[in-house]
Amino acid sequence: MRNLRFVIILLASAAFSGCALNSMMKMAKDQKLEVAPKPLEVHSDTVKFEMSATLPVKMLKKDHTYAIDPVYEFANKEVRMARVEFVANEFPNSDSQQPRVVKEFQFPYEEIMNPGKLTIVGYGINNKNDKQKGPTPKLEVAKGLITTSKLVVPTYYGAYVSYDYEDETVDGWTPEEELEPTNVNFYFLQGSSVLRPSEKRSDRGEYFKAFVAEKNVTRTVTITGTHSPEGPERINSNLSENRAKVIEDYYRMMMKRYDYKGMADSIRFVLKPVVEDWSDFKKALEQYDGIDQAAKNEILTIINGPGTFEEKEDALHKLSSYRKIFRDIYPDLRTAQTEILTVIPKRTDAEISVLARQIAAGNLPADTLSYGELAYAAHLTPSLKEKAAIYEATVKTYSNWASHNNLAAVYINMIKDGIGNANSHAEKAVTHLEISLNKKKNAYAMGNMGSAELAMGNAQKAYAAVSDATGMDLPSKTLYGFNGTKGAMEIMMAKYPEAVKSLSSAMDDNDNLFNKGLAQVLAKEYENALVTFNELFEKDKDYAMAAYGAAIADARLGKKDPAIGSIIDAVEADPSLKGKISTDLEFNALMDDSRFIDAVK
Repeated sequence: MRNLRFVIILLASAAFSGCALNSMMKMAKDQKLEVAPKPLEVHSDTVKFEMSATLPVKMLKKDHTYAIDPVYEFANKEVRMARVEFVANEFPNSDSQQPRVVKEFQFPYEEIMNPGKLTIVGYGINNKNDKQKGPTPKLEVAKGLITTSKLVVPTYYGAYVSYDYEDETVDGWTPEEELEPTNVNFYFLQGSSVLRPSEKRSDRGEYFKAFVAEKNVTRTVTITGTHSPEGPERINSNLSENRAKVIEDYYRMMMKRYDYKGMADSIRFVLKPVVEDWSDFKKALEQYDGIDQAAKNEILTIINGPGTFEEKEDALHKLSSYRKIFRDIYPDLRTAQTEILTVIPKRTDAEISVLARQIAAGNLPADTLSYGELAYAAHLTPSLKEKAAIYEATVKTYSNWASHNNLAAVYINMIKDGIGNANSHAEKAVTHLEISLNKKKNAYAMGNMGSAELAMGNAQKAYAAVSDATGMDLPSKTLYGFNGTKGAMEIMMAKYPEAVKSLSSAMDDNDNLFNKGLAQVLAKEYENALVTFNELFEKDKDYAMAAYGAAIADARLGKKDPAIGSIIDAVEADPSLKGKISTDLEFNALMDDSRFIDAVK
C-alpha cells in the first residue's frame, strides 16, 4: 500500500512537471526580444550587440528554467553564443511582473558572414530532473550586417628624408645656388692708402692673384676699410674709404688682365669704410698676450667709458702698455678686409641623373656621387623602381639612418601604388626601418614603420608606431601624411572621434577625404560627413565612393530623396557598385522605392 502511494506521488509529480514545461513552451510564443543595433553592425572586426528578452507574466514555473540560445547563421555555418537563462527562483515576482534579462554579445567578424541572420530558439528545463522540452520554432531577430566601417581605405604613406637634410651623420645636398666666402686682407702703412708692391708679392697677394685668375663665378666682393686709433690714422676721415677703394681698383685691374669680359659686370662691389670704431681693436686685444689682464682692463675701462673717440685715444697714450699695443696691435688694424662670395660649382640635374643610373646599374661606384646627390637623383625620378635601385646602391656606401629610411619609404610607396609583391615589400621595409631606428630614433622611420606593419596585418604595432611618430617633431607635409595613415587605422580600430581628428589634419587627397567622411558617419556626425563627401565628389566626379558615403549619411538622417540622388551619382560614376548598394542594409528604408530599384537594377 505504501509503495502504491509512492508511485502515485511520482506520477503526479511527473504530470505536474510535464504540464509546467508544456505551459512554458506555449507561452514562449509571446516572449519579446529586442536587439540593438538592428541590423547588427561590424566595428573593429567584431560584431557587438545587446539583446533584451522579456517573458510573459506567469510563464516561469517554480523549479524551472526557460533558456534562449542565440545563433548567428551564415553560409551554412553558425556562431553559437552564450545561453540566456531565466531561472524561476531568481524571479520571485514573475507571477505579477514580466521577467527581463539584458545581455551583451560579441563575435569575431568574417567577410562571409554577410548575408546572415541572428536567430534564437527556446527550451524549457525542469531544474530537479533536468528534463528539457523544446526547442521552440526558430525565430529570426536580426537580419544581416551593416559593414560600413569596412569601407575604410587603408592608406600607406612612405615619408622620405629630404635630400637637403643635414645632421651629424647625414650630409645633404641642394641644387640651389650656394656661395662660399674667400677672405684676403691687405695691410697698409700708418696713415697711407697705397697698396705696396710687397703686399702684392706676399703670400696673401699671390693667393689673391691666383684666385682671380681662376675666374670663379663671383656674386659679391665686400671690402671693409679700417684704420687704427692713433692720430694720423684717425684725423684722415677718408683713409678707411680710400683703402677699400684701392683694393676695388686693384681687383678690377686683375679681372681686366685675366679677361673677365662680361663676367665683371655681374660682380657687385660693396665698400664698407669703418671710422672711429673700437670693435676690431677689442677683438685683437682679447687675443693679445703681450700684456697682462690688469693692463687689458685699464685699456677696456678707457674705451668702454665716457668721452669722444679722440679723448679715449689720447688717454691710451698715457698708459704704460701703449707702446706695446701700438707696435703689436695697431698695424693689423690698418687693413682692407676683402670677402669674396663665389658660387660653389655643382653638377647639373642631368649629370646627376645619368651618374645615378650608372651607379644603380653597378657600372660606377656609389661614391662617384655624394649621399646628398644620390638622394637628389632619387627625388628627381618619378619611377619608384628607379628610386629603389638608387637607394639600394646608396645604403651600401652611405649606410646612414636617412638612406635606410628612404629605401623603406620607396617599398611602402610601391605597396601604395600596387607595384610588385606587397608582403615582400613590407618585409624589406621593416628590415631597413629597424636599421634606421637602430642608428637614430627618428620620426620618419617610426611613421613609416606604421605603414609597413599595417601592410603586414599587424594593426596594433602599426598604430603604436605611427602614433609615436605624430608626437615627434616633423615637417608639416610629413605629419599630414602620417595622420592619414593614423586616421585609417583608427577607423579600423573603431576609434571614430580620434579618426575624425587625425583625418582633419591629414593630406588633402581623395582617400583621406573619403576616410574622414566615413569616420564622421561612424561617429554619428552625419551633417559634417555630408559636407566632406560632397566636397570630395565636387573635387573628383569619378570618385564614386564619395557619393556612396553621402548616400549613407543621408539615409541615416532619413533624407530619402538626397540619398537616392547620391546613389544614382555613385552608380553613374561606377556601375559595378550596383550589386553592393542593392544589398547594403544602410538603405533598407529605400529598397522599395522605384527610383532605388531603377538605379541598382
